[in-house]
Amino acid sequence: MTRTLAHSDEQTPRRAWIGLSVLLLPVLLVSMDMSVLYLAMPTLTEHLDPSATQQLWILDIYGFMIAGLLITMGNLGDRIGRRNILLAGATVFGIASIVAAFAPNAAVLIAARALMGVGGATLLPSSLALISTMFPEARARATAIGVWTAFFAGGSAVGPIIGGVLLHHFWWGSVFLINTPVLLVLLVFGPLLLPEHRSAALGPLDLPSVVLSIGGLLPLVYAVKHCAAEGFDAPVIGIALVGVLLLTAFVRRQGRLAEPLLDLSLFKRGLFSVAIGSSTIGMLALAGMSYLTSVYLQSVTGRDALQSALLGIPMALVVFVCAMTGGRVGRRLGTKTSFVLALAMAAAGNVMLLGVGVDGGIGWYIAGSVVAGAGFGIMFTLVSEVAVAAVPPERAGSAVGISETSFELGNGLGLALLGSLAALVFRNGGDFGETLGETLAGAGGDTALIHSARESFVNGMHVATTTGAVLLAGMAVLISFRKLRS
Repeated sequence: MTRTLAHSDEQTPRRAWIGLSVLLLPVLLVSMDMSVLYLAMPTLTEHLDPSATQQLWILDIYGFMIAGLLITMGNLGDRIGRRNILLAGATVFGIASIVAAFAPNAAVLIAARALMGVGGATLLPSSLALISTMFPEARARATAIGVWTAFFAGGSAVGPIIGGVLLHHFWWGSVFLINTPVLLVLLVFGPLLLPEHRSAALGPLDLPSVVLSIGGLLPLVYAVKHCAAEGFDAPVIGIALVGVLLLTAFVRRQGRLAEPLLDLSLFKRGLFSVAIGSSTIGMLALAGMSYLTSVYLQSVTGRDALQSALLGIPMALVVFVCAMTGGRVGRRLGTKTSFVLALAMAAAGNVMLLGVGVDGGIGWYIAGSVVAGAGFGIMFTLVSEVAVAAVPPERAGSAVGISETSFELGNGLGLALLGSLAALVFRNGGDFGETLGETLAGAGGDTALIHSARESFVNGMHVATTTGAVLLAGMAVLISFRKLRS
């Protein structure tokens, strides 16, 4: 035992753990910025007066840009250096955050959020891939991945809380401006504490694959979002068809390349495909639940941003703790059983939100978010471990890029599909405006209309979160009947 510990200490010096603390900074910021706007949207809407479509794009464009670029940036980091691309991305992210903080209108904010997505796409795969270099010993690497995932998952959960505190004291732009001092710390200490890693064995990036992947993914995601919000029409079907054709060409090209942008052979590994499916469905359900409950707490129950944020603390703590211990759960129960358990807990927590109503049910919200948070925390750690272990260290960036793409794509689709489903149910519930906030603002003190609108929103939230629960449960059933091999 003593020899093992000594070997572990020799392989994992204190410098690596200090370096990990620096790596956690961009992870926390990128995940926070997925959700920090949930509580800020009512205040932001009041000042910038975005249309309903612009509101969705303010929320969606960040995740969609990250989803479209993660695989490319992961591969690029493997080639030009993971620390190099991490620091370059942090610079872009910081500049875009300043632009977003002082955006004079919705169009500028959407553009700034898109640029933040470009910077964020470099931060996630490079930071997680660097862990495989900094922690060569297996148990230390598993612990480091657990910490990384805890900050990633916890950041998404704590985003609304930090946003609520900032909004209580400052203007809405503060939720973006807080990024800059944190990134300055990364830019100062990153070159001193983080090792550089690039693979000399890999050839140049295949640019046609980059164009096909981005050109296929973004139109398809846009089409799904448009159809969910406004229904089918000829132009959007054409856009979807373009996306499908480009992605088909992308996949066919990957099968012919010696060094593909997307290694399709990874999906032949049962655990890897399960991890990608679980992360996509998990983030879809989490994003939809987080956004809708944030609106519920403010616009239905009448709480301010800070009060709403405080009610999110139990879930944030549970997500963080369970992400830290997710690897241990996986080793004790087995990866397959742990995935099924995590998905089932997340589904149960979403179902518990059916107890939430217009005139009460906050206890159900807290209980449901805590149970779901436990499932999400365990699930996301297992996904990260599977992704890092799937390939040799020199290809870690590309594999991590795939897993992080599934997270971001799930987040964007959760807001687009579940958010749009809830909006559809809301609008069909009466003669209301496009959003609950718009309806309440124009109600003119009509208490019957206000109560009816809030009730219709809650009905839409119930439909959306139950849909998320069904998807989570379906994934759990699929995994339980599937034979897996790593």
